[in-house]
Amino acid sequence: MSRATKLADLRQDFAASVVVFLVALPLCVGVAVASGVPAELGLVTGIVGGLVTGSLRGSSLQVSGPAAGLTVLVLEAVREYGLAVLGVVVLATGVLQLLMGALKLGRYFRAISVAVVEGMLAGIGLVLIAGQLYSMAGLKAPASGLDKLAGLPAALVDAVRSPEALASVALGAGTVLVLVLWKRLPRRVRTVPGALAAVALATLASWGFALPVAKVEVRGLLGSIHLPTADALGELGSAGVLGTVLAFTLIASAESLFSAAAVDRLHDGPRTQYDKELMAQGAGNTVCGLLGALPMTAVIVRSAANVQAGARTKASRVLHGAWLLLFAALLPAALGVIPLPALAGVLVHAGWRLIPLREIVSLWREHRGEALILVVTALSIVAVSMFEGVLIGLALAVAKTAWEASHVRLDVVDKGAGPVQAHLSGNATFLRLPKILDSLEALPQDRPVELDVSGLHHLDHACRMALENWSARHSAAGTEPVKVTSRS
Repeated sequence: MSRATKLADLRQDFAASVVVFLVALPLCVGVAVASGVPAELGLVTGIVGGLVTGSLRGSSLQVSGPAAGLTVLVLEAVREYGLAVLGVVVLATGVLQLLMGALKLGRYFRAISVAVVEGMLAGIGLVLIAGQLYSMAGLKAPASGLDKLAGLPAALVDAVRSPEALASVALGAGTVLVLVLWKRLPRRVRTVPGALAAVALATLASWGFALPVAKVEVRGLLGSIHLPTADALGELGSAGVLGTVLAFTLIASAESLFSAAAVDRLHDGPRTQYDKELMAQGAGNTVCGLLGALPMTAVIVRSAANVQAGARTKASRVLHGAWLLLFAALLPAALGVIPLPALAGVLVHAGWRLIPLREIVSLWREHRGEALILVVTALSIVAVSMFEGVLIGLALAVAKTAWEASHVRLDVVDKGAGPVQAHLSGNATFLRLPKILDSLEALPQDRPVELDVSGLHHLDHACRMALENWSARHSAAGTEPVKVTSRS
């Protein structure tokens, strides 16, 4: 590569890094506040995502940081175990990702049902929207997803009765409106990222009209960082904490690698090396855990902004981490002027974008089973929890695949005289056993039967035993024993 080409790439990467920084800044702060942790910890995760994960091999243009997709799970973990244990959970998540990458398991995450992943994101989106609507009104949200949804009417009544709450809701709703309309503005205006513009306008409105709304609490970057303690590390022996680690690992890894596949479709550069990308994510989460920060994933919004801004190498994402570090070190007080309802509005909009409405309609027309898995996964996350909801979705996906794979067919040839000829083909599993037995028992009981099973690709133990029992019963009742023909 010539020197001129390198300089051109650097100029493009420099410009792209500024765009990504402006996109990432409000999202890092918003995700942290919504997760129930100091705002600075969101910046720490964004910095690590740029400087650590961004410098490693894997996906050249993908950008990592705190993501809305893990907000609900992080909030539950902080409420249940405390902020100190969160760092240990993130640390263990990073170590597991490093191990899975070393074992070359990254590519297998592409085998996870897309319906489950989209259902997971939809469930997260629903809970995120419900929770942030309370924040927009300056109210405390209930803990469970169902309680959040059920309590919204009462929260609306409370907000209408309070001038302070109405001002807060108006500011949050205005933020959402700006985000929705931003894409329709001229391209020259849209060079400023929508999230940044919406938060900036809300901040100006809050200051100009002296609105009585809550602001982000500032603690300072170093004051927010805390290393894991021995007591916190000891919590890893708890079944609940281990389950949270597994949930973090599964969701963060799947979201990152699915994001990588999406980013690969946006550019013509080097393709993602999935195992190395998983190790890069693991390295980033390990560092975040040591610093007591939020977990990271690859974030499609920042990654798409990076590609669209013309980034050519991983230098753009490393530089975006450097800009976040400079902001956190030199201008931390600037966070204190940001109104919380504006950040809630940003996350309500982000939660809405997590709900794949078009995909649900398309799946319902073409693959209703997949649509059902998506909807059940989302509703399970709202009704139960993130981890159990994902497990329910995966179980449904496996059951659906097993049912479709166990297709079996019975063809009967009865010439009116001589033995009845029955031919089984396909995959005979216990899932299709009732159908097989019903068909066999409908054959004439007073005539010999020749059962040909050579067309079966698979015959599991349950079906084999059932066929042997049916053969014995039919032979006892019929004139001649059943003749079974199998593959030679």
